[in-house]
Amino acid sequence: MNRTTLSLIGAATALAAITGVAALTGGSSDDADASAKAATRLPVQRSTLLCPTPSSSDVSNTTYTAYTPKRDGADAKDGGAELLPAQNPADDTTDPGGDDGGKDDGKNGEDGKDGGKGDQTAPGGDKPVLPLKEPGKPVTTEESSAGAPALIGTADGRFAPGWTVQQTTTIDAGSGRGLLGTACTAPDTDFWLPGVSTDRNRQDFVHLTNPDDAAAEVDLKLYGPSGRLKSSTDEAITVPPRSTVPVLLSTLTDQRAAAASLHVTARTGRIGAAVQAVDQKAGGDWLPASALPSTSVAIPGIPKDATSARLIVFAPGSDDADLKVRLAGPNNAITPAGHESLHVKSGMTAAIDLGDVTKGEPGSLLLTPEGGGGAATPVVAALQVTRGKGSDQETAFIPATAAIERSATAADNRTKGSTLSLVAPRASAKVRVTASAGAGGGSPVSKTYEVKGGTTKALEPPRPASGKGPYAVTVERLSGGPVHASRMMALSQDGVPMFTIQSLPDDRGTVAVPAAGQDLSLLNDD
Repeated sequence: MNRTTLSLIGAATALAAITGVAALTGGSSDDADASAKAATRLPVQRSTLLCPTPSSSDVSNTTYTAYTPKRDGADAKDGGAELLPAQNPADDTTDPGGDDGGKDDGKNGEDGKDGGKGDQTAPGGDKPVLPLKEPGKPVTTEESSAGAPALIGTADGRFAPGWTVQQTTTIDAGSGRGLLGTACTAPDTDFWLPGVSTDRNRQDFVHLTNPDDAAAEVDLKLYGPSGRLKSSTDEAITVPPRSTVPVLLSTLTDQRAAAASLHVTARTGRIGAAVQAVDQKAGGDWLPASALPSTSVAIPGIPKDATSARLIVFAPGSDDADLKVRLAGPNNAITPAGHESLHVKSGMTAAIDLGDVTKGEPGSLLLTPEGGGGAATPVVAALQVTRGKGSDQETAFIPATAAIERSATAADNRTKGSTLSLVAPRASAKVRVTASAGAGGGSPVSKTYEVKGGTTKALEPPRPASGKGPYAVTVERLSGGPVHASRMMALSQDGVPMFTIQSLPDDRGTVAVPAAGQDLSLLNDD
């Protein structure tokens, strides 16, 4: 009698299918968690991240920081992480961020400087960028020319779980002057970006990056206050393999909208999508995608000194949304005067100006269904925040942010100017915040905090002991209710309160592997 046992093979095959190719694609793990309560969570084995072209300005400087948290029990010799420059298939494509109208100066592909950060290869060449040597210690490099390209990165083995890359750009002059930051994102097929604009005072470019070896076909659709904006050109964009394509949104339509929502969908392939929004008077920043449509939304981390805040909401479904608006401050959640509720029509973008809503205290916006009757409608949302006044204004964006299920990381933090915001919309929660070693050495430091339900805790994150250089901050939810987080980096220059805010969604460092439900053995008798 010959007996062929397939149960172990089947389990190994399922594990390989899930962890062997589990890139951080931004999708939800709720379905996987619900399908198997007894599922085991294992570290992902491969992650992909995409960094958009930072700027074409000759007066810009970009810092890249990469980091993977150190995990107990990981194989010390397994895996690696690095980024490679993407191609720009149209060298004469206009690009935002400069003071010359955004025209590309043809410098893509030139070697840059490493900013004195050691042996890290700077963007602009054909060599790997920011290869990690060990988890738990960030690496960093600088690029001080307009030639920095988009980057395509992969991490595998012990470097994959929680791998994070941050790019932070300072532009000293011109219409795009300011501090522009973004966390490099995982590829996906569907993105919602409320808060874009086709107004004459704005130059909004969506950067589409394709990490794969086959071309991606991408649709771009804009929705304004009265619905879909009429297209003046073909909305289907081809993104060649391992390339990036910037698209100026105002070229897609003749209609002008101060507040609009962009829907990016990939017909074929997968992409990364982020919008660089440049205001002629108020600087600019990156606008990342909103969290997936949800009936309840959290927008964490409004600075205490915000001089104005503009809420942009879109209802992508077939039903209108009626939302209750609350501001979660340091002590409790209140309703902003005059903005108790918001009605959002299906397929239309709604925007409301909240003014200096925080009144000198840090806070977060919470959107929940209004009333108890009928089914709640999912929405996407973002907040445009301004600091400063007059000619000294600076702008940043905070998208609706998913809760931290286990951990999330901001890779680039400095000894001054970093503020971490944590909001618990419902029940109180306990979190642990860990500062990694610095890029120039030191040792990690952890602190534990409690965030009371319905409040925002804004704090200066801990710093590494005896550390030098940029460091990473990791937030772990230990117990209690959901927690949403963001990190603000501030830098004052010539009287302008430059700042950028990065939301901290869960890093998707682990994946649920269902337990075997039955013995799949085959019994063959001779």
